[in-house]
Amino acid sequence: MQYHIGREVRCLSNKIRRRLEKIDVIAQMNDLTGTNGFIIMYLAKAKHPVYQKDIELEFGITRSTASKVLTLMEKKDLITRQNVESDARLRQILLTPKAFDLTKKVLSQIDAFEKGLLKGFSDDEVNTLINLLKRVNDNLELKEE
Repeated sequence: MQYHIGREVRCLSNKIRRRLEKIDVIAQMNDLTGTNGFIIMYLAKAKHPVYQKDIELEFGITRSTASKVLTLMEKKDLITRQNVESDARLRQILLTPKAFDLTKKVLSQIDAFEKGLLKGFSDDEVNTLINLLKRVNDNLELKEE
């Protein structure tokens, strides 16, 4: 049997993205897209200073895409970028108060969405799914090297 995992993942990704964009909080906020929501949540949960390179790695996006997304988020007053005293090349990415307010709303909506995605899955099945997806991702990383 021949598998087309790339096609399946792409279809799944498109469906998830479309559904995320329909989430109440995100749909009500004209200046917030699903991707912005994920970045906001990543920044809100980060236990360390976050830089553009961290966003690139976390979301598997190119430097130019990250730069465009972050620039738009800055224009929407969702993030600020502050210079780092120890290294003039680095700019730390921080959430604005507006983004912190959105964080609470977005978190509860995304948690509910993900519970719906995994409805009927046991904890073992969820762990297996996550591990399999990580292995596919690792295989892609190996191909790029």
